Amino acid sequence: MQDFPTSLRGWRRTRRLSQLALASEAAVSPRHLAFLETGRARPSRGMVLRLAEVLDLPRSDQNGLLTAAGFAPHFPALPLAADEMAQVRQAMDWTIRRHAPYPALILDRVWRIVALNAPAQTLFGPAGFAEGSSLLAAATDTAVFSTLIENWIEVGHHTLLRLKAESARAGGIADLDCAATRLAANPAIAAYRPKTENRAVLPTIYRMGDRRLAMFSTYAQFGAAEEVSLADMKIELMFPANEETRLLLQRLDG
Repeated sequence: MQDFPTSLRGWRRTRRLSQLALASEAAVSPRHLAFLETGRARPSRGMVLRLAEVLDLPRSDQNGLLTAAGFAPHFPALPLAADEMAQVRQAMDWTIRRHAPYPALILDRVWRIVALNAPAQTLFGPAGFAEGSSLLAAATDTAVFSTLIENWIEVGHHTLLRLKAESARAGGIADLDCAATRLAANPAIAAYRPKTENRAVLPTIYRMGDRRLAMFSTYAQFGAAEEVSLADMKIELMFPANEETRLLLQRLDG
């Protein structure tokens, strides 16, 4: 684990802030911030939390910064099965069940499937996707997604950009960075350049046997999440991108 001065300097540089800018936003003197970054001064617990808030750190990294400074974590890390998470589990289940007949998934910080609704199980189960499956592993396995997704090169390029953006936003997530590197090693994905087209969203075209489904996704996250893993969870809600897909999903649900 890095010490507090090293962690603070690293996050400030990741967020591309000067010492003066961070000191101004955190309402602390530049001199005191410089002392914190060199270890000549020790922060209070409140100072660590204030700096973490200004740096917009993920919950888990705020805990890490506190630990590096010698304090106990501030945000809880609870298993999903804990009693304190009961209302959250109900909300997650309600959201993905009510999304039927369209597929819905719940993903954790590293794109592992936490839960999926019945339409998602029907469509993606035969391809090996279930609770606990890693979408990162599948995305970087050409044999899986290139077979499952008709426009995989286009979608793979978009996925590469998403991985980089999510990792950068969180200050670096090793699993996402590794997956992005593997995707970028695919010559076709690396060479792909988006076309200028008059469309609102990029559809993913799935091939399921003799079925062809064009869908796009929207993502929801938990507002005001205090629990560490919950703050990073995403609910992926898939929608039909054309009328044929809408009717097919309705028939499958029926």
